[in-house]
Amino acid sequence: MERRLSSTVDDFSVGLVQMTCVLNQDQNREIAVQGVRSAVKNGARIVCLQELFSSQYFCQTEDVKCFDLAENIPGPSTELFSALAKELSVVIVVPIFEKRTAGLYHNSAAVIDSTGVLVGVYRKLHIPDDPQYFEKFYFTPGELGYGVFDTTVARIGILICWDQWYPEAARLTALEGAEIIFYPSAIGWLPTESQRDGLMQVDAWRTIQRSHAIANGVYVAAVNRVGQEGNPGLSFWGQSFVCDPCGQVIAEASENRSEVLVATCSRAILEEQRRAWPFLRDRRIDTYGPITKRFLDNLSKS
Repeated sequence: MERRLSSTVDDFSVGLVQMTCVLNQDQNREIAVQGVRSAVKNGARIVCLQELFSSQYFCQTEDVKCFDLAENIPGPSTELFSALAKELSVVIVVPIFEKRTAGLYHNSAAVIDSTGVLVGVYRKLHIPDDPQYFEKFYFTPGELGYGVFDTTVARIGILICWDQWYPEAARLTALEGAEIIFYPSAIGWLPTESQRDGLMQVDAWRTIQRSHAIANGVYVAAVNRVGQEGNPGLSFWGQSFVCDPCGQVIAEASENRSEVLVATCSRAILEEQRRAWPFLRDRRIDTYGPITKRFLDNLSKS
């Protein structure tokens, strides 16, 4: 795909739409549309929706009927948000349960430029399989590589939820020139988890993403869903946030309600941080070959 230069304006604002999802897909899409409109009204030029925003988080069970929730690209969501992006002159990141063909599905995100054109698609690479996160039943890992896209506003990276725990994914996205990495997410507590464990998990979630910002000198924006889904189901903890290249949280949403978050990112700060802490300059790429091994035991060394 032909690359187009992003804006040279020093600052650009991003919006995150943190939602409580209902059972009806059309209603969720309408809630998201209103969230985008609100973000743009408050100055956002790029808006990111949460992971699998058009439905409740169906991966809590393994049920073949849930495949009926999937859609093609282009399809209902991309057509709706392409028209909205063109109307509002805004870049929109649209996470989608993608039906590629019969029996082949992905957890994806479509990037739609401010002209309404579909710039590209990222397909989630790291697929979890945990209690009430049975994603391997539904999603095939992506094969398009890490998602970095030139838009009219900025060069943006897209990673999805479980991807956020892997420093390799953030590093490779940054090495492709991303100025900001978006992490659409659906993460929450299990009913059996204690208050103590839950708070520890939220802290770990925030810390790992802030560390990606620091290590790579990029902005990071994580947008999570909020509310209870299932009976007793998962309690999604919200707390969507944006942090700067020094890892400082510059905007944060609540833990218990739908909310639209807007934050301003500065290319001058990005440049200043990379000059002060030139991690990309000082990387010893000649020593990193073993990173491609699963584990460095005696067998892998032979």
